[in-house]
Amino acid sequence: MPGLIFITGGVMSSVGKGVVVASIGRMLRSRNFSVNAVKIDPYINVDAGTMNPYAHGEVFVTYDGGETDLDLGHYERFLDVELSRKNNITSGQVYLSVIMKERQGEYLGQTVQLIPHVTDEIKRRILETAEGFDVTIVEIGGTVGDYEQLPFLEAARQLRLELGDGVVFVHVAWVPLLKTTREFKTKPLQHSVAELRRYGIQPDAIVVRSERPIDANTARKIALFTNVPQHAIYNSYNVDTIYKVPLLLERQGMGEFLVRRLRLEARAPDYREWEEFVAKLTSPRHVVKVGMCGKYVELPDAYLSIIEALRHAGAALSARPELVWINSVDVERRPDRLHELDVEAVIVLPGFGKRGVEGMIECARYAREGEIPFLGICFGMQLAVVEFARNVVGLKEASTTEVDPDTPHPVVHLAPEQRGIDALGGTMILGNRRIELVPGTLAASLYGSSVAVERHRHRYEVNLEYLPKLVEAGLLVSGWREDVRRVEIIELPGHPFFIATQFHPEFRSRPTRPHPLFLGLIRAALARRLEGKVGARSAASPLQAA
Repeated sequence: MPGLIFITGGVMSSVGKGVVVASIGRMLRSRNFSVNAVKIDPYINVDAGTMNPYAHGEVFVTYDGGETDLDLGHYERFLDVELSRKNNITSGQVYLSVIMKERQGEYLGQTVQLIPHVTDEIKRRILETAEGFDVTIVEIGGTVGDYEQLPFLEAARQLRLELGDGVVFVHVAWVPLLKTTREFKTKPLQHSVAELRRYGIQPDAIVVRSERPIDANTARKIALFTNVPQHAIYNSYNVDTIYKVPLLLERQGMGEFLVRRLRLEARAPDYREWEEFVAKLTSPRHVVKVGMCGKYVELPDAYLSIIEALRHAGAALSARPELVWINSVDVERRPDRLHELDVEAVIVLPGFGKRGVEGMIECARYAREGEIPFLGICFGMQLAVVEFARNVVGLKEASTTEVDPDTPHPVVHLAPEQRGIDALGGTMILGNRRIELVPGTLAASLYGSSVAVERHRHRYEVNLEYLPKLVEAGLLVSGWREDVRRVEIIELPGHPFFIATQFHPEFRSRPTRPHPLFLGLIRAALARRLEGKVGARSAASPLQAA
């Protein structure tokens, strides 16, 4: 049977369980064990696909089209693996499955109950996902004491009974630092462990989250009141980058503890590549300002994978991306503010819906006319096409039918296979698609290949009926879907760096293998900075003229 490590959280939400899961995974991967990671979300939604970015942050898309919690992005980046939709288990999935089985007669004669039917379904999903791996790390979302978490804790408790030493519990909890006395207060953590033990779970190890390193007395106190040996009390205090956390916990002996506790083969860890990445990330020689134009910029987690992809590329080029958040709604109100930013690159970010669209179009125009390195992602590509159609081709009322169903020039429209779909959840064009790259283009040069595989999450696409006019005016299609003729990548020859994609390149970027499109953008931004080309102005915008 595979080893299972359950991660629970206490005291407050967003305590950093996802980073701890990813870090434990990195510690085990550094010893060449095969590692899998699962996120359990107790909400009733079947998946994260229909949830508001302001409430949930980014929707991470797996290779097989799963719309999942953003923590799976942390797992993929730290473990350098590709996870499946099965790696995100929700209450909605579990209850839907149990109800469907009841309707189909699988429980004939039985009273279907939380225990054993729901807990059995949870265990089945965990063990199915863990099959074939040395270790699977399971993060139980939420905070101990949440009602909706109880079936998952019970399932984990049962697995401990059934698998014995093959199951390890690690509890992550915040220990606040009282400002008035400058002392750590462990009582909240003690109560969270007491609550966990009330459900029949005794943690084997504790990861203390804190503002700064805890002292030995605090660790002894935690050990005494939680019945966890002091050598199994670890401290994940605030650091300047989450990529340091595996190294931090490794130095405290957590990697060796887990190997011993799971009775795995003792192996020396190899962090050479990871340490080199962290060193480059934290000691850049240059800084480049990247304008991030979107509609959810008040919550950067809505673009988490893009932020991380920029950091990966920056580390490879010894350049720290300084992110300048541009609220597209603000740009609509005051488009001249773009000329005050002096950015070396612009990204028009993914999104949905009408709000802030004209501001995103203006950002694309600003980058095109100002010859500022530009990357458009998904909705950002579609709006770059709208901008080009309006201001270069001359189709002044061009738009996407997502925003204006009655536009006389629908240069972006609903994909044919999306027409007639009523259900919104899980019905977009999702997951990996193969893309043919046109030889001699910027895209082919960046990838160094004739084919790419990228992840998708969209319903709308470039309208091929308008493509001849766009191409005649100078737009170049440099990437096509391999299975059907769909525009995947556009670029502008003659521009220092102007490229946009229908897919989401950020989902496949890794710390030690940055994505080529983000590498290209940062490289072009760095060249612009070193050449001193900042503050470029363009003609008065249509928004200003209005």
